[in-house]
Amino acid sequence: MSETRPLYIGPRMRRLRRELGLTQQSMAGDLGISPSYVALLERNQRPMTADLLLRLARSYRLDLADFAGDDAGDYTQRIGQVLRDPLFTDIALPALEVADLATSFPGISEALLRLHGAYSREQRALAQQREAPGGLNNDPVAEARRFVAEQRNYFHAIDIKAEEIAAAIARAGSNAEWLRAELGLRLRYLPPDVMMDALRRHDRHNSQLLIDDTLDGASRAFQVASHIAYVALKREITATLDGAALSSPTAASLVRRALAAYGAAAILMPYDRFARAVEARAYDIEALSRQFGASFEQVAHRLTTLNKPGQLRIPFFFIRVDPAGNVSKRLDGAGFPFAAHGGGCPLWTVHSVFRTPGEIVTQFLELPDGQRFFSIARTVRAGGGSWDRPAITRAIALACAAEHAPQLAYARGSDHKSAAATPIGVTCRLCNRPACAARAVPPVGREILPDDIRRTVAPFAFDEG
Repeated sequence: MSETRPLYIGPRMRRLRRELGLTQQSMAGDLGISPSYVALLERNQRPMTADLLLRLARSYRLDLADFAGDDAGDYTQRIGQVLRDPLFTDIALPALEVADLATSFPGISEALLRLHGAYSREQRALAQQREAPGGLNNDPVAEARRFVAEQRNYFHAIDIKAEEIAAAIARAGSNAEWLRAELGLRLRYLPPDVMMDALRRHDRHNSQLLIDDTLDGASRAFQVASHIAYVALKREITATLDGAALSSPTAASLVRRALAAYGAAAILMPYDRFARAVEARAYDIEALSRQFGASFEQVAHRLTTLNKPGQLRIPFFFIRVDPAGNVSKRLDGAGFPFAAHGGGCPLWTVHSVFRTPGEIVTQFLELPDGQRFFSIARTVRAGGGSWDRPAITRAIALACAAEHAPQLAYARGSDHKSAAATPIGVTCRLCNRPACAARAVPPVGREILPDDIRRTVAPFAFDEG
């Protein structure tokens, strides 16, 4: 060891302490120094002396040669390799500055290395997915969701026209009367064997709109409104599609379906009337469902669309999952960072409400970066209607920024700043919470610690730098 060059091994010492499961105070006792001096050593604010290095080796039975290497030299080399990435081509990065960073700021050096490692892994994974058959570039579902998200799930022309149609239906007295007067169609409800597994069918030959009679009231109304949307909102839907520049007929079909469903909801729950009711009912989804004759899911979905300029309401994120965790519907909003790939966080109650069917479960959530949200989750059922037709149970959740929670019936009067929040992650691969017992896989860019010395409660222990 050089007599003139001080030895700084703070990050290595910190890793050792955490691998051994020691606090700074307990390590200080083993070495005969103060806890504050341990902290200074770990932050590289004090050099490691030869005497102290020997005490470390004796106390923890270390190989002195392996432990006494210079972190700064290793960091300098590793950071130099990272900074050769084309991402940094236009930045002047003198070798002296890189060496100063590695020597004087080992914590920042470790953070930079970890961040670039995670970035590199994600880029490789995305490249593989794009190149694979049916990859990201060829995923019509992702493309359709992306288009709806870019519009903030609000389509002004469709909403305005839908309000006019809703007013005309009200004047006519019913959907059936409007269909007869405007489209020359007779509305009929028929059993499944006649419908041949169709929920809705337009019988052009006999000028009839046929609806499966096993559907519940809300589903019947939605299917009727869907046909009205396809016909009466055709111009608005087509104009929106023309501006979408979608890459495949399948993506266009999915967006067309989404726009028709949007129009149907707007006919059943006209914007102005629904927005006023939302304020009066404090976003009580069940109360709104009964007021508008809609299902819980239909109302929850409609709440994500209230983005009319000048009449904005609370922005929500919406998700629907099945018991296996597959996402069948997602509407981005409220700034909730949903993972595009991989499973969600099992600590979010949207994944556990299957144990309490039909019960609304609320939850404050906190992400690793400190963002807080308020979630409303419940199971919903689709299908069924007769003994031989199976029902499908899914879970849906609405999430908004925690600051909006006191405006909701579900959290009225709560203090969103002090309310206990469940710590969750976007997905395990992107979550760095070290003590999560629910973790499925380790996070990207982190080194997994061996468990031959210490086994933690969490499935993986990883280096915190």
